[in-house]
This record gives sequence, structure tokens and C-alpha cells, in this order.
Amino acid sequence: MEDAGKKRGIVIKDDWPGYSLELFTYPEHYHHDIDSVYIPHGVVMDRTERLARYIRDDFADDNITVLCVLKGGYKFCADLMEFIKVLGRNSNKYLETRVEFIRLKSYLNDQSTEDLHIIGSRDLSFLRGKAIVDTGKTMKALLKHVGTFEPKMVKVAGLLVKRAANMDENLTDYVGFEIPNRFVVGYALDYNEYFRDLNHICVISKTGKQKYKV
Repeated sequence: MEDAGKKRGIVIKDDWPGYSLELFTYPEHYHHDIDSVYIPHGVVMDRTERLARYIRDDFADDNITVLCVLKGGYKFCADLMEFIKVLGRNSNKYLETRVEFIRLKSYLNDQSTEDLHIIGSRDLSFLRGKAIVDTGKTMKALLKHVGTFEPKMVKVAGLLVKRAANMDENLTDYVGFEIPNRFVVGYALDYNEYFRDLNHICVISKTGKQKYKV
């Protein structure tokens, strides 16, 4: 059951409307621009810490290289790495990590950019992940390229995995949340470079889409 939970993460149902904005604080300049708080920041952090424990246990004493693909995944990457470091300091399972940042243009849609990666070579292990996983086409292309280096281990972590008919579920090894195919922003996820400063993951409103459209 733990493997299944690790694979699917926390499943958010299609009819989940999110939490009322009145229950949380958020930047005043986004007033009317978001409909609800879909996943509160505290829940995101707790789940990210759980993913860090899975990763620490699976990689054991291997050295890993983390490829953080900008821009949407930098908060997820930073928080995940910090939790891994804290877990190492509090136990005898220290996991040495090296983080590199890359840009990867996506031709799918404005929420398809690959965000977090942990991958490796014959002497290193690697983990790869992203803030949002949808169809996985860009991820497949990157993993194919990484495979040419014959890594010791390759893993994929996704904070958000969207349910889609054409989604390859086997792509993601560590899932934070499985969500419906909804447009969400916050926690570094943007809409035309806006909303990255939201701590919570939120549902953008029609007003927000109109206001910030290009």
C-alpha cells in the first residue's frame, strides 16, 4: 500500500472546489484574480517532506545530481532539497546532493515545463521531477537524453500530476498530489509570469486570466 500511495500521492477529486479565500492570506494585488486556495502552502510542505523521506530511503547512500528546470519548479526543488538535508542531519543516512539549473522550453502548453529532476551517471544516481506533470511528452524526451549517459538510477518526482487520458502514469516515481486537469497557479507556478509569489496553490479566476493574458 505504501508503494501505491507513493506512486499516486494525495488524490484530489474532480469536484473539489478548493478552500475559501477568506480562510487564508495572500497578496492583495491578486484580489479577484483567484477563485480558491486549491492546496494550502502548509499541506504542500508536509507532502514535500514525505517525498523527501521516500527519496532519502530509496537512494540510500548514493550521491545524486538534481536538475532543477526553471522556472516553475524552483520552490519545489528548493524545499525538497532542504528537507533531504534536514533528514540527513537528523539520521545516519546522509544523502549528498548537487543541484544544477537548466531551462527546457515546452511546446505543449504554458504549464508543461519540466521543473525538478534528480538523475545520474554510472557512478551517480539522479532524481528528476517537476512541479506539474501532464502528458509527459517533454519529460520523455529529457529522460531519453539522460539515458544516453547510462545513469546508475533515474527517478522522477512530480509535485502535481494531472489526470489525463494520454498521461503515462509510469513516468512519475514520487507524486505529491494527483489533481484534475485544472489550471492552477502559485508556489512558483505562473500565468504569463504572474502568481509565482503566491505561497498557496490556487485556482485562477476568469478575471485573472483576462487581466494577465498576453
